[in-house]
Amino acid sequence: MFRGVLPFCILCVLASPCRADGDGEYHTPLAGEPGRVTFMGREVEIPAVDRARMNSITLGASLLEPPQGQTSALPVAAFFHRRVTERSHARAMIALFVNEIEYDRDAGGLDVVAQFENETLPVAEREINHGEEVRGTSLYFGTLIGAAGIGYRTPVSPFQVDNDFRVQLLARAGYFYAHREGDTSPGLWVPPDTALLGARLRCRFDGLRRNLLELPHKGVAAGFDLDFTHRDRWRGEEGGSGNRNYAQFRGHLVGAYGVPGISSDRDRFLFALYGGITGAGKGDSFNAFRINGTPFPSEQYDLAWPHYSGVVFDQVLARGYATATAGYRRELTFFLYLSALGSYIWADRSRAEAVDRVTFRDRQGGAATVALDSAFLWNSSLYLAWSYESGVMREGRSGSGFTLMWNKLL
Repeated sequence: MFRGVLPFCILCVLASPCRADGDGEYHTPLAGEPGRVTFMGREVEIPAVDRARMNSITLGASLLEPPQGQTSALPVAAFFHRRVTERSHARAMIALFVNEIEYDRDAGGLDVVAQFENETLPVAEREINHGEEVRGTSLYFGTLIGAAGIGYRTPVSPFQVDNDFRVQLLARAGYFYAHREGDTSPGLWVPPDTALLGARLRCRFDGLRRNLLELPHKGVAAGFDLDFTHRDRWRGEEGGSGNRNYAQFRGHLVGAYGVPGISSDRDRFLFALYGGITGAGKGDSFNAFRINGTPFPSEQYDLAWPHYSGVVFDQVLARGYATATAGYRRELTFFLYLSALGSYIWADRSRAEAVDRVTFRDRQGGAATVALDSAFLWNSSLYLAWSYESGVMREGRSGSGFTLMWNKLL
């Protein structure tokens, strides 16, 4: 990051583009690399950043209009940690009630891999129907899962800290819980608490080069997860074993390239494809995929989570899904980027048929987002966005959202 630039107003930014040193051809500053640009007649030094050793915090919120049920604002707070050496890779995303931790250690050509994740929200979840909460569907439920196994990792072009090809085979064990609250309908089926056992095959490729703000600039990333899970004490809603054993597949493809016919480094075409399916129709509200409306993905591990460019940090439960996002990003100046994105979604999503019955139904829709990404004071950055969503998030009711997030390197 850099200091001492942002006091200039955005009108001056639009009127006074940067100039590059050297051959006079402008090149977008890239993540981690030192550089020098001329901005409004002043030379600005961009210091190098050790991307192998990073800590950051993210704070922010989304405002929803109209509210989703009783929720008019969704807060965001998370801590990010990354340490990469020749022998190990460590990464953690800590948000207190939703966390992801991974540590990989080279053991002579193969990695020993350990992972932990949990989703243990302290508030009851309720189904949404036409933007209104169905109070009778209210339940507390969550999971804690640990995994261990072996993996293979090799660097790939452009050979930055997050560019690699990985394959991992993991054994997984965890715990699922569910219980009622005061509003829960007496007739709503509640599954038993149970141990979770299973296996995961994971494959990742990250060939993206990122810009100064860690946004995808050039290249592609792709991957998939294939999971098999056994729920030990499971009883189905109709009795018997129900969906005790199930398999799930999910995959992604994300890319950024120059705009055809435009040679400028400032103009980028963005795309993202995501899909997931639960085998043999064995999906339910408690093993469903969680689809998030998020900023366009960039961080190596976040690339794999289902992306839909709608209202930020809300979750749709789906047995199967497919999303496609395409957009354009313009570098207004070396620290300020304007993006416009459109998304399509198909989801076999959960919905409340009655106060005591949750089923799944095919839904299709679209979303549009206009966003600004900017460097800010104190080695930080800002994300500001407005999004419109046609009704999949609110299960039948369209709406918009305004999001502001602040990320600070520590």
